[in-house]
Amino acid sequence: MEYKIREMQIGDYKKVYGLWMGIKGFGIRSIDDSKEGVERFLRRNPTTSIVAEADSGIVGAILCGHDGRRGCFYHVCVKEGYRKRGIGKAMAVAAMKALQAERINKVCLIAFADNAVGNRFWKSVGWTFRQDLNYYDFTLNEENITKFNEK
Repeated sequence: MEYKIREMQIGDYKKVYGLWMGIKGFGIRSIDDSKEGVERFLRRNPTTSIVAEADSGIVGAILCGHDGRRGCFYHVCVKEGYRKRGIGKAMAVAAMKALQAERINKVCLIAFADNAVGNRFWKSVGWTFRQDLNYYDFTLNEENITKFNEK
């Protein structure tokens, strides 16, 4: 099976959103993951987000951005029937190379504790599980609701 890795464009939104909605347990935020929210993200980070295309369209995606110091992966996913074929790793490498081109030297990601597939994947490709810190967040907009797919 052949696939192509390339930069994500806002024109990909409908297909990427469809991919997200087809993955059980995937968390979608009402504002951040809307077309307007993703468009804002891509304007701020025009070269670092990645999609994977195969014969059936978009089969993988990574939203990737940085703050000038550290990169971060969001919404990393590969369509279930396309997993374990190197697509996730190829997308991660492409996003990391894009970060390096922007002189970013470190990248992080957040995986939900109950995301067994994702956690196994990141450990298998050499990412370090951090036990030396606590992650905190503060909600600035209560209307930005996260909903998890139950498919």
